[in-house]
Formats: sequence, structure tokens, C-alpha cells
Amino acid sequence: MKFLDQAKVYVRSGDGGAGAVSFRREKFIEFGGPDGGDGGRGGDVWAECVDGLNTLIDYRYQQHFKAKTGGHGMGRNRSGAKGADVVLKVPVGTEILEDDQETVIADLTQVGQRVLLARGGNGGFGNAHFKSSVNQAPRRANPGLPGEERWIWLRLKLIADAGLVGLPNAGKSTFLAAVSAARPKIADYPFTTLHPNLGVVRLDTREFVLADIPGLIEGAHEGIGIGDRFLGHIERCRVLLHLVDATEEKVARAYRIVRSELEAYGAGLDEKREVVALSKCDAVEPKDLEKKRRALARACGGDVLMVSAATGAGVREAVARLMAEIDAARAEDAARQEAEVVRERGWRP
Repeated sequence: MKFLDQAKVYVRSGDGGAGAVSFRREKFIEFGGPDGGDGGRGGDVWAECVDGLNTLIDYRYQQHFKAKTGGHGMGRNRSGAKGADVVLKVPVGTEILEDDQETVIADLTQVGQRVLLARGGNGGFGNAHFKSSVNQAPRRANPGLPGEERWIWLRLKLIADAGLVGLPNAGKSTFLAAVSAARPKIADYPFTTLHPNLGVVRLDTREFVLADIPGLIEGAHEGIGIGDRFLGHIERCRVLLHLVDATEEKVARAYRIVRSELEAYGAGLDEKREVVALSKCDAVEPKDLEKKRRALARACGGDVLMVSAATGAGVREAVARLMAEIDAARAEDAARQEAEVVRERGWRP
């Protein structure tokens, strides 16, 4: 299955059905009168978050979605049927935006969430609706109201607890394959991941979701390379694991390049919790490795882990560190939500 995280679609709700002009004419009934029914309501267009999807590839092949028109009214006071709705099924983490790609209509983060994108038009009144003491034989009926139409953007942001960032060929995909059952493309020649990958990491009896995104290069926020569009997939992450290739001559510069791209992208990525690690440590002499570790520690202002996904050295320690940071971030979020509830309801003994 191909991965697609952005799609533009056209949605249109159904028109309302027209009311009917009809009169009751039956034998032995002297005063029949008007009996035209009302038109049915047009179908709505909904977006629903469902389980089992992780891509928007379905909207690559179909971009137009139109709900059905409501049924027209008929004689004998029969109202038209409501038009059938259209439901756009999207994966968890999908944002729905206006055509300007800035105004957020909805952010679907839980299975079962639904949002109304276009409301169907109301059905028209039949002539039975207009009868009165002074107008006993109305010969008019209303047409149904037109439906709504709009262009919208669907943007998928994967939901993960931790995200991998770094320059291309920093060993992110290798690390993901080493700690989870995910099988991203890995080879013994330089290339970069082209689409995000997700893996479930298990530590003893606990687990969390780890996301691997394409590598960043200098100037990615200006569109160089494949750009920084994939950074949206780590916006929901609580912790970032920043891998720096130990075979780089200037590891501090490699670290600063990625940090500057995170700051240029915004969305609070530069403020997230960060764990810094030197990868591919098995390919560097111990003496040079220690120099690079000290240089990277000065650049990031914190501890630097040493990992080698190929040999497994330091991998478990890195996973344990990520789990501890995720727990701390969850505790902070819970305390923040509790404080907001207290602020809204007021303190009670």
C-alpha cells in the first residue's frame, strides 16, 4: 500500500427535493383539496475517523464526493425520502482544512469521531402546506434548497509517542528496525527514507509507538531536497530521539542543522523533550568516539547516548530513556489538564 499523507477533495451535499402540487380527486369525495407532499432533505457529507487505516491513498483515485438529492414530494401527502449521506473515512490523526490550507475545520484523533462537512439542503413545501381558509386550492410549491459545496484538504499527522529525527543516513530506519517489528527499507548504500514509518517498541511489559520520518538537510524549510513537510508527523510526539551519525566529521554541526530546521518549521517542535544519541558507534574508533561525544554534549547542553543498532549496543538504554521521557511528558499533560479543570470549575474542598 502506498503512503499518502495529503489530499485535496471536493465535497457537495445533496439538494433538497421539490414539493408537489397535487389535489385529491376521488369518487364520492366532494371536497378533495390539496394533498401535495413536501420534498425530502438532501444528503449530508460527513468525515469519520475509523480504525485500520494509516494512509490517505484512497483519495488519490477519487477526489469528488457528492451526496444524493432528496426525493420529491408526491400526492396523497407523501413526503420525499431523505437523500443518502456520503461518509469520508479517514485514519486517526487526520486534520481537515479549508481550501487555504490554514483554517482547521476539525482534527480527528480518536476512532469514531465524526464531523459534518456539508449540510444537505432542506426539501421544498408541497401545496398542502399553503392551504388556508382564504386559499383553499393553492397551486404553488417550493423547490428544494441547494446543497453546500466546498474544496477541503485532508492532512494526515501520524500519532506516535516518540519520533526519530536527524540528517539522512543517520541510522534512523536501522534503529526502528532494531527496536520494533517494523521493516523499513535498509541497505548498505546511502539513501534517505521517502515516507514515514511506524513501529511499536516493547520494553518489558510496556510499549510505545515510534515514528521514523525522512531525514532533514540544511535548507529543508525552504524546500530544498524533499522539504520539511514530513515534520508534521512528529507534531503529536511527546519526545524526539535525535540521532547523529558518529561517522560525521563535525557532529556538532550536524546537530545544529537539524535543530535549526526544527525551529524554522515551528509548531513547537524545538520545545519538545529531546534525547540525543550518537549512532553507528561500532564504525568509529573508541578514542575518536569519545571526542565526538564530548563535542556533541557541548552542542546540545546535555547527556549523549551511544548506540549501535547493528550490534545492539546501547539500544535498550536508549529505549528505556525514551520510555522515561514519555512517562514524564504524560504526567505533565495530566497535571496541566487537571489544572485547567480546576480553573474552569473552581476549587472545591
